[in-house]
Amino acid sequence: MKISARNVLKGKVARVTAGAINAEIVIELAGKDQIISMITKESAEKLGLAKGKEVYAVIKASNVMVAID
Repeated sequence: MKISARNVLKGKVARVTAGAINAEIVIELAGKDQIISMITKESAEKLGLAKGKEVYAVIKASNVMVAID
C-alpha cells in the first residue's frame, strides 16, 4: 500500500457497530490506545471489517488542534 497521508497507524478492529447508514469502527493500536472512525456501512462491508481484522487508521487533516489543562 502506498499513500500520501503522513499519519498511518496500524491496529486491529476491536468493534464494529453498524447503523442504518454509517458504521462506527473502533481500532485498537499496539499500545492499547483506540481510534474511532465513522465510515459508511457500505464501505465497512466492502472492506470486510470485523473484530480482529488488521487495518490501518489513515489520518489526513490540514489542522490539528492542541489543548492543555
